[in-house]
Amino acid sequence: MATENTRPQDSADTLLDVERTFTDRLAYAGRFLWRDRSGVVGLVLFLIVVLAAVFAPQLSHYDPLEQNLRDNKMPPAWSEGGSWDHPFGTDNLGRDNFARILYGARVSLTVGFFGVLIAGGLGMVVGAIAGYVGGRFDDVIMALVNLVLSLPYLLFVVFIASVLGRSLLNVILIFGITDSPIFARVARGEVLRMRRSGYVESAISAGARWPRVLFDHIMPNLIGPLITLATFEMSRMIFYEAGLGFLGLSVPPSVPSWGNMLAAGRKYLTSSPWIAAFPGLAIMFTSLGMNLLGDWLRDVLDPRLRRARK
Repeated sequence: MATENTRPQDSADTLLDVERTFTDRLAYAGRFLWRDRSGVVGLVLFLIVVLAAVFAPQLSHYDPLEQNLRDNKMPPAWSEGGSWDHPFGTDNLGRDNFARILYGARVSLTVGFFGVLIAGGLGMVVGAIAGYVGGRFDDVIMALVNLVLSLPYLLFVVFIASVLGRSLLNVILIFGITDSPIFARVARGEVLRMRRSGYVESAISAGARWPRVLFDHIMPNLIGPLITLATFEMSRMIFYEAGLGFLGLSVPPSVPSWGNMLAAGRKYLTSSPWIAAFPGLAIMFTSLGMNLLGDWLRDVLDPRLRRARK
């Protein structure tokens, strides 16, 4: 009876300890972020972009595809001839630049997030299995990885995009598949290091089979390094998506994106530079925020870098 009465209390104490540990870690990450002011700047910039994409209909009452040729090439509101009805001015077809930038953030973040999700998931599984199993399978996988990484990435992506056609789904799949070798190489290197760790050897000596050792004991420890890599790769995908849009190989022209805006504004760089300047600034600040946030995540998730900073 005494044992039965203590079991619910033991479960409650265990749950309380888990919640307290999570709260302590979250508080530590917050203190570490506050000490690293560049990480704060990166987080603020990233949140601004995310909130702008989520609340785009509330922030602008204009349709990003609505044309008004009477107001075409209107300058920004603070310039002569501008109006606060169009704070960032209008493009050559009279479409509101502010609304198009807000909705364009949705395309860039969608491509970056799902592209990294596909690349990270595929690369982590393939690289972890190759690093743990080794042998001929590892040789074949790494040969394919080195082959893909040896190709000029932008030309490779442009070739595939020109074959598949303009589509948001195609762009996500292109970046997700072509970027997975980077995650596979990082995951393989981490697995080779973890194979000789004490907890892995203990699990093997306890009779655990290799799939359980790999998926239960090794892969959870891969999340930290891969999250840091994912932030940098997401920033890179946003750049390349804009490049594909500039070349006319990303989403269709009917979809507002920063790359399409750059392509439309390149003809008016001397007469109406704001058409291309504002999407270029949006790409720059988004990439800057994600890179600063990635530096902070790398410092938080790598104890060796934390000790070096101290």
